[in-house]
Amino acid sequence: MTSRRLWYLRGVRAAVSVPGLILASAFIGFAGLAKEAGLTLVQSVFMVAMVWALPAKVVLVGAILSGASLPAAAFAVALSSIRLAPMVVALVPELRGPRTPRWVLYFLSHFVAVTSWVLAMERLRGIPREMRTSYYAGLGSTLVLFNMAVVAIVFLLADSLPPSVSAALFLLTPMYFLTSLWGSARERAGHVAMALGIVLGPVLHSVIPGFDLLGAGLIGGGLAFAFHRLSRRRQAA
Repeated sequence: MTSRRLWYLRGVRAAVSVPGLILASAFIGFAGLAKEAGLTLVQSVFMVAMVWALPAKVVLVGAILSGASLPAAAFAVALSSIRLAPMVVALVPELRGPRTPRWVLYFLSHFVAVTSWVLAMERLRGIPREMRTSYYAGLGSTLVLFNMAVVAIVFLLADSLPPSVSAALFLLTPMYFLTSLWGSARERAGHVAMALGIVLGPVLHSVIPGFDLLGAGLIGGGLAFAFHRLSRRRQAA
């Protein structure tokens, strides 16, 4: 029990990092956005705990602002969160020990988002397998609880924060996501996919606005997969 508590605290300490601070700065912008959308303090903090992934929360707030129906908003959030499924599939085998209950893995999957996933994938291999769930529980829960506090504090102080500052802080998150995913990519195909996405996004936005992200993902991901297969064949030859 002492060892598990120790590894949990090490996960807590891992959350206190540059990526964690950048994520917190993005939640400053989200708090301002939520207040502008007419959400209450309790609703905003509850959204951080239940939805957690920042892009999904932004989608939900956008649906509220547009007056979308509840089923439409739920579908939009679910569609946004599908991108996390590959992260869960990659992370869970790293967390699973020989006697890890399934409910623990289901519970810890709630904490999966880009920041926690990147930090975990960088460090889990140096942690004893039977202690990985404790470590990730400390990491994930600290990120969630800390950002719940950030949103609560900023929500109360949002009136004194310039809108331009909130917008600038909010944009730090996609920049961090891009640099983190680039650094953690284990194969060249990941870099190819990201580079193609950066190029195709603005081009498709001018051609098919509203479907630009979907098109960039399908085309960029397909070409990156083809690049990966071709590279594997060349290596085999």
